[in-house]
Amino acid sequence: MTKKNKSASQRRLIPTYIFLVIVSFISVFPLYWMIAAATNTSTDVSRGKIIPGTYFIENFRNLISQQPLWGSLWNSFFYAILTTIVCLLICSIAGYGFEIYHDKAKDGLFSVLLLAMMVPQVATMVPLFQMFSKAGLLNTAVGFMMPMISTPFMIMMFRQNARAFPVDIIEAARIDGLNELQIFFRMFIPTMRSTYAAAAVITFMNAWNSYLWPKVIMQDNSAMTMPMLIANLITGYVTDYGMLMCGVLFCSIPTMIVFFVLQKQFAEGITGAVK
Repeated sequence: MTKKNKSASQRRLIPTYIFLVIVSFISVFPLYWMIAAATNTSTDVSRGKIIPGTYFIENFRNLISQQPLWGSLWNSFFYAILTTIVCLLICSIAGYGFEIYHDKAKDGLFSVLLLAMMVPQVATMVPLFQMFSKAGLLNTAVGFMMPMISTPFMIMMFRQNARAFPVDIIEAARIDGLNELQIFFRMFIPTMRSTYAAAAVITFMNAWNSYLWPKVIMQDNSAMTMPMLIANLITGYVTDYGMLMCGVLFCSIPTMIVFFVLQKQFAEGITGAVK
């Protein structure tokens, strides 16, 4: 390619770069505005001030004095991490079983399972609450986790990615004397670690950001999670937007850290990569 053709090619890419810059700015601006609002007073936020201020410490003090921030953070971490671990174990075993040992009966059952994705969560809220109330699972970690630890989407995701798992490895492992559990834990899990990373990001974010079900099942203030705490900040006649944005910032940081740490594995897992 000559120098003239190379220069012309670069000029044709200028509109693309401009478009990407604009889209990137639009995507990042809400995050910037949240951080800036957490450092300003409620009046400044209402006026639309987007320059960072000096009231972050005051907003933080008001937040911890009016709401159980540390307890809510602990509850959210505990519930989200525990839900993620149990969900990955159950859904990966189900997806592995549906793909490796599939037959017509299991395929029909999987089709019925996928139909559950069409049922809105709100439609199951009342019967679930009645069941959990009679079972004495209100204000418990088990009550929080049960509707989330086995989802059709996660099972489908593990089944689709299990199709890339070499069947020859399973047959060779059986010849070597490994049982099915040993094959799953020693060979399938290490091979599909990118899929597990992607599923962990999705499950953790869903559990961390869940609001409606915890609001129904967690009736004790000591079991409050971060989304419930944020909702409490916007109740009443007057809302302190500076303190509200400070709470939203604390609620957003853990999910951002999880995503940035696992973003490479997340991309590989979504595309079905096998290591």
